[in-house]
Amino acid sequence: GCTSLTTGPELPATTAAFYCYQSMFQGCTSLTTAPELPATTLNYNCYESMFSGCTSLTTAPELPATTLADYCYQSMFQGCTSLTTAPELPATTLADYCYYQMFAGCTSLTTAPELPATKVKYVCYKSMFQDCTSLTTAPELPATTLGESCYDYMFKGCTSLTTAPALPATTLATYCYREMFYMCTSLTTAPALPATTLKNNCYQSMFQGCTSLTSAPELPATTLAVKCYAGMFQGCTSLKISAT
Repeated sequence: GCTSLTTGPELPATTAAFYCYQSMFQGCTSLTTAPELPATTLNYNCYESMFSGCTSLTTAPELPATTLADYCYQSMFQGCTSLTTAPELPATTLADYCYYQMFAGCTSLTTAPELPATKVKYVCYKSMFQDCTSLTTAPELPATTLGESCYDYMFKGCTSLTTAPALPATTLATYCYREMFYMCTSLTTAPALPATTLKNNCYQSMFQGCTSLTSAPELPATTLAVKCYAGMFQGCTSLKISAT
């Protein structure tokens, strides 16, 4: 393996190709400095797992692309347990699986980057920050057009997260918020959930295991879907229902 590599070579290309950097430094546990990545034109799986398991990496390179490609950043920094700061993510045009598991298991990450897209895609943010146990604040999520499984498991296991972002969408997608805050044991307040058009499994286990959650949001929908609220507040031992 590449366990003794401390610095990566320059990578000057501005257009990425299919799978071009996939797993390039995966498991390089001594890598402390990542090369600059100036590409603005991406392609399928181009950076997938590129730095996965680089447990000494403390700083991520800039990622300037504004239009993404399917799977482009999937698992890019997964398991980078020393990473404290995420790069800016300016993209407004997303793609399927584009950020899937990007920072999963980055246990030193304290702050998430802004995510400005207003239209999200299939599985785009799934597990993006899963098990980021030091993350205290979630980014704003302004999207009003959702994709299937778009926020699935996004903050699952983020045990230091205290506040959830607003979720303004009124029309949901299948599995869109499933287990989004599962086991976020420091979360005290749930966001407003204004959606009136639900889809199958949309809120399934969304707050399951959130033992500090004290109040539930209003749920205005009158037409339901299969498993739409299944397990939504299961294990929320501090939740109190006001008497009416």
